Amino acid sequence: MQAVIAIPEMFALVRKERAAELLLRPIAGVPLIIRTVLTAARAGANDILLTCPAALSEQIMQQLVGSTAQFGIHISVVQLADFNPFASSGWRALKPHLQQKFLWVPWNWVTTKQLLAHLPVAQFHSVNWAEPACTTFYEVTRDDFSSALLHPEGVAVTSPESATSAERFLVARSGKVLDGIHTSLNRRLCRPFVRMLSHTAVPPNAVTFGGIVVSLVSAVAFAHGAYWWSVLGAVLFYVAGLFDEMDGMLARLKFAESPRGTYLEGFADGLSYLLLFTGVTVGMYRHYGRAAIFMGVALLIGASLALITTTLQRKRATTPDRPNEYLGNFYRLLEKDSGNWISRVVRQVQGFQRRGILIHYIVLFTILGLLPLIFLLATVGAHLTWILTLYFNRRFFTRSQTDVKPTVSKFKEAL
Repeated sequence: MQAVIAIPEMFALVRKERAAELLLRPIAGVPLIIRTVLTAARAGANDILLTCPAALSEQIMQQLVGSTAQFGIHISVVQLADFNPFASSGWRALKPHLQQKFLWVPWNWVTTKQLLAHLPVAQFHSVNWAEPACTTFYEVTRDDFSSALLHPEGVAVTSPESATSAERFLVARSGKVLDGIHTSLNRRLCRPFVRMLSHTAVPPNAVTFGGIVVSLVSAVAFAHGAYWWSVLGAVLFYVAGLFDEMDGMLARLKFAESPRGTYLEGFADGLSYLLLFTGVTVGMYRHYGRAAIFMGVALLIGASLALITTTLQRKRATTPDRPNEYLGNFYRLLEKDSGNWISRVVRQVQGFQRRGILIHYIVLFTILGLLPLIFLLATVGAHLTWILTLYFNRRFFTRSQTDVKPTVSKFKEAL
């Protein structure tokens, strides 16, 4: 799909410094016009058409093109004087560059890729040009006009106050579609810190490593074995879980998602659990002796196998450049396989093993003095996780012999 973004003529009438200040105003650490382009591209636009006045500073355009090129985005720049989206003549002048269907995005509109990607096609010239719209060349060149029918979510940045509102809008929607009520609560706690970090040079991976450090301190607290030390350890592990939320939120805000970051986050989650279980094992040993050691070893073995098998399954379930789609793909496979009772049960309870949920129960059980119970449940759950991962790996991701034989036959025929 094509996305059309127009820089108004007014930017040719103001000083270069003022134009740069408005176009490159940082929104959650990303210049406004660059954020608009990147959001359109993430929404599925593989062709960005940017119209601008001829007198616009070349330095601004070079910065825009250079910043988006590192994301593999190509921008076609068309210099057009007095382009007015409300006038059909302006669209006719763009006809050589326009696709039949395109996405219109105002230069100062801040929204999310999900909201842009799901815009319906606007009919009967019902486009409000101050807001995004999915429309066609036929609609924008009609002479009749009717009021806008669509009101997509987002914020038009026109002042420092609206820029602040835009940042809050983005941070509030920087979670994942699959977030549950527990994770949503975590993200609410993270919002002010994520917004603050977005204006610094701190990368998301640094936040991930910060979470590992907090998990290590949590394990040391649990290892003391005393009640209040365990409560402190549980609270610190909850804080480490918030770091896990913040790194993903920050990455999505700053368009810094990467396969490496996704695998690092998964590794950090697994390592945090191993540190937690090690600390709890040492603390339990102080109360229950060798029995706790045997249980702890069983728990650590199960957790290690679960980490290894889920990492391998992530590689098989996704493409190398999109490992972040693993959970969504896996959920869809479970839903399609709902006729199988194992798939049906796992789909209902699988969410409880997610870190954003478990950190709540670890705090609750620790405060109630039920740490031995969660110790036992974690041991059983860890071993069930790697066993079921192997089961679903074979059920969903292993090619059957019927798939292999035709391929071999075709290869022989080709020879």
